Amino acid sequence: MIVPIISLAGCVGGGNEKTTTVNTNEKPKTIIIRTAGATFPMYQIQKWIEDYQKTHPNVKIEYEGGGSGYGQEAFLKGLTDIGRTDPPVKEDMWKKFLQTGDQPLQFPEIVGAVVVTYNIPEIGNKTLKLSRDVLADIFLGKIEYWDDERIKKLNPDIANKLPHKKIIVVHRSDASGTTAIFTTYLSLISKEWAEKVGAGKIVNWPVDKMGRGVAGKGNPGVVAIVKSTPYSIAYTELSYAIKNNLPVAALENKEGNYVKPTDETIKAAVSAVKANIPNPTEGYKEDLKQMLDAPGKDSYPIVAFTHLLVWENKNGKHYSPEKAKAIKEFLTWVLTEGQKPEHLAPGYVGLPKDVAQIGLNAVNMIKE
Repeated sequence: MIVPIISLAGCVGGGNEKTTTVNTNEKPKTIIIRTAGATFPMYQIQKWIEDYQKTHPNVKIEYEGGGSGYGQEAFLKGLTDIGRTDPPVKEDMWKKFLQTGDQPLQFPEIVGAVVVTYNIPEIGNKTLKLSRDVLADIFLGKIEYWDDERIKKLNPDIANKLPHKKIIVVHRSDASGTTAIFTTYLSLISKEWAEKVGAGKIVNWPVDKMGRGVAGKGNPGVVAIVKSTPYSIAYTELSYAIKNNLPVAALENKEGNYVKPTDETIKAAVSAVKANIPNPTEGYKEDLKQMLDAPGKDSYPIVAFTHLLVWENKNGKHYSPEKAKAIKEFLTWVLTEGQKPEHLAPGYVGLPKDVAQIGLNAVNMIKE
């Protein structure tokens, strides 16, 4: 609908009427928000985007994975509006962020779990129990075959089905937060792993030198290899195992119990530790180990936050006023409505309210 608007120039009766038109059917401007990085929360991000855009059609949110390392680099270079990283950013990268002249803000967005999955045709989807020492020794390459006596002893009900086949270890090829979480956990439970391999987004996998290691890009790449490679084992995010109907191991926790990852066991781990989240302006001070190997008989041992990275936007350096407003509205929704069960993807658990509030405080710091 075209509506004429009359404005008068000069004195009344001067006859200098000026006519302009306004199109009241004009659609609101579409704001594009780009986010990139960790694939650990991919299914949750996709769920949030789908749900949010139903009620905010003028906001288009584009998600690109690539891993936590890529998410940090893309954020630094201004290639993405929102970075995503599983492990907290380290101090050296944080200093690079600060050199842009803007203040980075980091805070958790959701809780997830890293699981051990496998493809052993003889046992199908039956649950495999793995003790702390056996898990570490499989990834160290010290346990070579599936019918190793130590594995059979832990799994008497399926011992006679475990085949004399070499174990193929699948790991990430890219700089990965999932890898950082998993290798940090292995370093906590195995002195030998800590000394020989260590923890990080990229590590040198001992099995590669033995010819039994295979690398895949992103959690999707790892899962694709496991599905197509009999006698393989891998670590991935719980939601990928659920989505692809893959079995997951019951892991020995700190109390000596064998626990599978469920909403209940993930929540038990979160509630068993005091989340020490630093001020979002000092995100590099957060300790990745804080939720790993949590105490408690029901606690699943490999649980972690995944994080958001945004700019305070000093002097409008990174976001236009319209984009800053759209980012604030979206992230406020993520940290409130988005934490409710109806907006959670399978395999993820909402943040404790006090942790979500840290994020909300950070979002309010973004300048429009």
